Amino acid sequence: MPPVDVSEWVIILGNFGFPIAITIYLFIRFEKKIDKLELVITELGKIIKDSKEG
Repeated sequence: MPPVDVSEWVIILGNFGFPIAITIYLFIRFEKKIDKLELVITELGKIIKDSKEG
């Protein structure tokens, strides 16, 4: 197998590196939003429970 040229590495990174980087970025952003959503849902459950008791 012949060694891979630098230009071929640039093409490989362009084809796969960018989509992988975007996917990681979006996962990190969505994780933060899901954590916030979980807190809000927990608080809503407490509010509903308190309103039923009172």
